[in-house]
Amino acid sequence: MDLCSHLDQITDAKPSGTGCVECLENNMQWLHLRRCLTCGHIGCCDSSIGKHATAHAHQTNHPLIQSFEPGEDWIWCYVDEVTFELPSLENSPSHPDITE
Repeated sequence: MDLCSHLDQITDAKPSGTGCVECLENNMQWLHLRRCLTCGHIGCCDSSIGKHATAHAHQTNHPLIQSFEPGEDWIWCYVDEVTFELPSLENSPSHPDITE
């Protein structure tokens, strides 16, 4: 039995960038990043001033986000209010390597 009933909404959408879309547009700072598993939108966490990942989820009804921080692969479902990891995602990088 799955802990989340929205796994069918996970897509292979590429991340929208390397930072919070709204924070970058508004010259704001974020604490941690989250990636929407439906469309790839990168938003900031609820500890950030903008709380853009949650705002995106509420505006779009996209239920799942994944941490977009290096070494973190957990997923949060806004609807079922559960945190989990999927074996198929555990070994994939949650955040792209950024080289100068």
